[in-house]
Amino acid sequence: MCSASEKYGKILYKRAGIRDLELLVETRIEVLRAANRLDESADLSCVRQQTRDYYEKALNDETHIAYLVFAGETLVGAGGVSFFRVMPTFHNPTGRKAYLMNMYTAPACRRRGIASHTLELLVQEARRKGVEHISLEATDMGRPLYERFGFVKMENEMELETTQSG
Repeated sequence: MCSASEKYGKILYKRAGIRDLELLVETRIEVLRAANRLDESADLSCVRQQTRDYYEKALNDETHIAYLVFAGETLVGAGGVSFFRVMPTFHNPTGRKAYLMNMYTAPACRRRGIASHTLELLVQEARRKGVEHISLEATDMGRPLYERFGFVKMENEMELETTQSG
């Protein structure tokens, strides 16, 4: 699926559109299963529907841009960036922010620059929109890539944890 020759000529990075909705939804579910170590028995039907609803709106109004990566006809990677606005601050006078998510490379295709190039494309999309503040949540596997790209650990951010009923 990801031979050395494909690295240099047969990998296609495609900006996703609404026609890719079902593939985006299924890729998101796959990413969530991998990131959360969930097996097939975990019920993600609600997440699947909410993801579909999210993509339908966000792809149309460009508050989310996604890339799909193919080796031939096979999906081997993905990534997305969501755009939002918060109250302007001294360090971010526009209040515009971007959040990178859904970064994924198929296990057989890792260590070939796919995630790195996908990340580069997504950051370029943010810069084109004039967004300078880009954040993400890193897995242990992805952290070295993001650090090489220049992302740094945030020191002052906190999150209120909520209990999710089952």
